[in-house]
Amino acid sequence: MPFPVSAQVWDLGGQATLRPSWVTYFKATDALVLVVDSTDRARIGQVKDELWRVVGSEDLKGAFVLVFANKQDLEDCMSPADISSSLKLHDIKDHDWHIQACSAKEGTGLVEGFDWMVQRVKNRASK
Repeated sequence: MPFPVSAQVWDLGGQATLRPSWVTYFKATDALVLVVDSTDRARIGQVKDELWRVVGSEDLKGAFVLVFANKQDLEDCMSPADISSSLKLHDIKDHDWHIQACSAKEGTGLVEGFDWMVQRVKNRASK
């Protein structure tokens, strides 16, 4: 029998005025999904700072981190490797993480990313 999966999802948005309230959603979180605009080079440093602030939260200890490198269908986008480097993902030691190329517009890469996340959550729950 397949392991049932249910999810409660919050779109917390990226507006600076909303960021202080993010921590109220962290308790009992199994996974964090970050969607990065692969064409927005000007704000990648800001995204890195916010990601590192969030993954440092005690309430997110052990949560899986899935980064969607969105807009891969557009010319001149950053590659997942470029984004990984800019966000310093390889320096994250307290969380399993994965970066997934995707295009929300075309629907590519989304299933693969969520499959990665669900598999990890299911594996943890079955232990």
